[in-house]
Amino acid sequence: MPRTSVAIDQVPIEGGEFTMGSENFYPDERPLRRVRVERFAIDPYPVTNAQFSSFIEETAYLTVAERPIDPAQYPGAIEELCVPGSLVFRPTKGPVDLNDWTQWWEWTPGASWRHPLGPMTSLAGLEDHPVVHVAFEDAQAYAHWAGKSLPTEAEWEYASRGGLDGKAFCWGDEITLDGKIMANTWQGDFPWQNLVLDGYERTSPVGTFPPNGYGLYDMAGNVWEWTVDWYTAAPEAQHSKPCCGAAPARGAAMEQSYDPNQPQIRIPRKVVKGGSHLCAPNYCLRFRPAARSPQMVDTSMSHLGFRCVTRA
Repeated sequence: MPRTSVAIDQVPIEGGEFTMGSENFYPDERPLRRVRVERFAIDPYPVTNAQFSSFIEETAYLTVAERPIDPAQYPGAIEELCVPGSLVFRPTKGPVDLNDWTQWWEWTPGASWRHPLGPMTSLAGLEDHPVVHVAFEDAQAYAHWAGKSLPTEAEWEYASRGGLDGKAFCWGDEITLDGKIMANTWQGDFPWQNLVLDGYERTSPVGTFPPNGYGLYDMAGNVWEWTVDWYTAAPEAQHSKPCCGAAPARGAAMEQSYDPNQPQIRIPRKVVKGGSHLCAPNYCLRFRPAARSPQMVDTSMSHLGFRCVTRA
């Protein structure tokens, strides 16, 4: 049974209209469209390891990364790798082809939310860091247990802007604010040179960096966050344009979300938002409200988490 919804620790967001998307960065953020969202409340932080631990202790839930894998779902996969595990970021020794993500993402048997960097690692000292290695199903299960929901893409983007409609970042149009680093991101030449100017090589405790205008933390960087919307690279088909007035946001259909570059793998993809500690200007300038990325629903990674909402 789900818990009774506890919204006292959430931040109420009044409904309203805003300009969703951007025409200045990546193609799948285009075009600008005027969107309306209804009132909701949102967690001020991503769900932490401590919070997720409480869910596991009460329910004995087993995350996707901890379950056996059916090789039939992954044509061409190496059989010995079809064991419980997750994708872990490993920095390269030097510059590499940025079109080949396999250079820095490693399938790691035994990696999970309990063991974020592999089976020999633990959550010691990470209790107030965002939980990672959660697949979409895992995030949904936690939200149901907590009496909450996962946000839509429009809700997430509206909240992340903190009232700064049309700005590039949660804090304005510059990558820093008066020279101050505002989020846990990558400084240096990704994926090999991490200067760690923000003080964190990987995740950081939630609330470490300044909040946005709505009092929400980590809406940029730290970890990517799940939304309930199916991903399509052409969001203009789902929304009205500014000239036509605001309309309720509508996500894509599941059939539109499959990866056209991997037609043999029929696993749908959701939109994730916010960027992560791995986002760098030379590779992934996606720690912005309008930025979006596709994520297969069965896939967990060492930079992927979530937060919850409640609706009236």
